[in-house]
Amino acid sequence: MAFAGGAGAADRVSAVRVWPAQDYTRITIEADKPIRHELLLVKNPERLVLDLENVDLASVRQEIAGKILPDDPYIGQMRAGRYKPGVVRLVFDLKTEVKPQIFLLKPVGEYGHRLVLDVYPLVPVDPLMALLQKPEVKGEEQSAEPAPSAAQEAPKFAVRAEPAPKAEAIAKGRPVVVRLMTIVVDAGHGGEDPGAKGRGGSREKHVTLTIARKLKAIIDAEPNMRAVLTRDGDYFIPLQVRVQKARRVQADLFVSVHADAFIKPHARGSSVFALSERGATSTAAKWLAKRENDADLIGGVNLDLKDRYLAMTLADLSLTAQINDSLKLGKAVLSELGGVNGLHKHDVEQAGFAVLKAPDVPSILVETAFISNPDEERKLNDEAYQDKMAQAIFKGIKRYFAKNPPLAKSTLAAIRATD
Repeated sequence: MAFAGGAGAADRVSAVRVWPAQDYTRITIEADKPIRHELLLVKNPERLVLDLENVDLASVRQEIAGKILPDDPYIGQMRAGRYKPGVVRLVFDLKTEVKPQIFLLKPVGEYGHRLVLDVYPLVPVDPLMALLQKPEVKGEEQSAEPAPSAAQEAPKFAVRAEPAPKAEAIAKGRPVVVRLMTIVVDAGHGGEDPGAKGRGGSREKHVTLTIARKLKAIIDAEPNMRAVLTRDGDYFIPLQVRVQKARRVQADLFVSVHADAFIKPHARGSSVFALSERGATSTAAKWLAKRENDADLIGGVNLDLKDRYLAMTLADLSLTAQINDSLKLGKAVLSELGGVNGLHKHDVEQAGFAVLKAPDVPSILVETAFISNPDEERKLNDEAYQDKMAQAIFKGIKRYFAKNPPLAKSTLAAIRATD
């Protein structure tokens, strides 16, 4: 890559942050001015060389110290030195072959100018592999087909033959689940995007991940359910990538977990949101959707990438059925949340949340409480409350499935999810 960025005098690097994850490792270099840079990929051994023009070497060395963790999947170590007058060279020793992306972000929120280096594996991580973590359990209402072992190559999509419902169950009018149900649990925010902040210092991204992990554990304990996390660590995922993951694993449901904030500290209560094609149901819902959709600006998305999912718009999709099912799911979850916390609104609200736009997956966004309210911030950090919140969401999911048993996944649906 050629030198890129804006010209300027030597500048002090104010921060270097590293966010390791199985999906990718992100390195963010922050300064008061855009950083001119050049990135080289070097072979034998595998290394990334990043030259930074007109930055202070001492500040770079100070900021990178101890930032690479031993369990980073892709980077072994990072070091800095003077390459030539006016140029600081950063060298990343790699653990495997990678496909890097680098881009600049303008100041937003509490951040100044950021140079972002995303280190992706050469072969992208397949979210379907997460489904292998929970083998299918044989049972009266399950397929007898065994789950593939982790050593086997995961099929692009597993389309399983499904047994006919039992006659006695049909006669009694009971909904019958004839296959394993997949719920994608999305922990809001992460990495560069902390989400909302409480007055006591709590960050939404940590609270949401804790509750999401608890919800996944509860779901995985059910013999006919399994859960997949969109993120299982402190790193950033663009909103449309979260949608893409849900479609990739043919999710039956998508539940995004958040912890609300408002400009006034007295706002309180839990709430549930679904997508809307016709505008927000309230001014507050519209405001919240905008704040959540701005996560991509704060977290940092490479706008130069021509991702097919980023081009998806409501006009391209048939979302009526999805929204109807999402409202049913939201109502079931909201009724359970009321037993754990007061409700901010007693009806499921709607707005244009980007993370809820999977066209074929009923999707809801759960605001577990207001992290901006000091009392509710304390609740959100209480393990007992977190457990109750996860249990309530799960009970709502079960209540929804009891009235709306999932249909068989057809081959056509499997193919459509890759379109």
